Amino acid sequence: MDSMDNSTQKRTLREIAEHVGGQLCGDPDTTILGASTLSEAREGDISFLVNRKYTRQLETTRASALIVGREIPEARVPLLVVEDPYFAFSQVLVLLYGQRKHQVVGISPRAAIAPDAQIGEDCQIHDFATVASGVRIGRGCVVYPCAYIGEGVEIGDDTIIHANAVVYERCRIGRRVLIHANSTVGSDGFGFATHNGVHHKIPQIGGVIVEDDVEIGACSSIERGTLSDTVIGQGSKLGDLVTIGHGTRIGPHCLIVAQVGIAGSATLGHHCTLGGQVGVVGHIALGDHVTVAAQAGVINNVADGQIVAGAPAVDMNRARRAYAMIPYLPQIRQDIRDLQNQLEKIAAALEARPTDSAEPQDVE
Repeated sequence: MDSMDNSTQKRTLREIAEHVGGQLCGDPDTTILGASTLSEAREGDISFLVNRKYTRQLETTRASALIVGREIPEARVPLLVVEDPYFAFSQVLVLLYGQRKHQVVGISPRAAIAPDAQIGEDCQIHDFATVASGVRIGRGCVVYPCAYIGEGVEIGDDTIIHANAVVYERCRIGRRVLIHANSTVGSDGFGFATHNGVHHKIPQIGGVIVEDDVEIGACSSIERGTLSDTVIGQGSKLGDLVTIGHGTRIGPHCLIVAQVGIAGSATLGHHCTLGGQVGVVGHIALGDHVTVAAQAGVINNVADGQIVAGAPAVDMNRARRAYAMIPYLPQIRQDIRDLQNQLEKIAAALEARPTDSAEPQDVE
């Protein structure tokens, strides 16, 4: 099986600065043995600071060096000042630890591979994986135990399919795609025609296209289209337990956080971000660079660059004002009732006032 090697390669701060760029403030020969958060770092670790709310931890951290976005005069350790500290820290993690290593097993004799399946060079097909007829798998791919690759599936180079994942027939998977365990690509869309109280299944004749450099989290499901393909755009990342409905089109470089559900035939532009547990109804469009806050329910189109929140989702500033009022709603309700009671008393008092009914007399 694959493994994460937690051992690190010892580096100097100078070597790290050369790797990520930026301005080095402090001893360039500082030895870096690992990486950690500010609160958990030990001597020899490098850490980073992005969020200002953690600034106070600079006083107590044991880190030997910090990656920051600006020079901090009061810092007690060497600094590496870069434009994007979080990205630089991720580069340092790769430098020190590398990516996940995949065991070289070749083509297991216990895998079920159709005679006409085409498997590229340097592929690792593990025990009990199934590769159906007409499948084409590119170079350097890994298919873990009990994964199923359906008929006519095409898989690009350097793609990783983890244990128990399923790719249904006629789906197309791009290069450098990562499909985590127990996920499903190409299952039937939720399509039924109700006639006389009976739900009749609609054949789902479309497929799924997963473009290059996409990552699909564990236990996620991407439905095939009813008539046209479901598309996951290049570089998009889907978290765990995400469901993408039939015929949906996700643009390039979107971030779909865990437990998001997107109904059929929705369209997302490029670089959209959907927070955890967001729900999106079908047949609507989200523009480019749209951000949806966690647990929001999106029921209408969203224009480019908008940030929305709430259920139903509205502009973020409007949502903040609305949600800020929630704790006061019981008191507001009571105040309204009190005002209504006062108005009723005033109205009753006005009705009870005597009126002068005498007619004016003519004076001659």
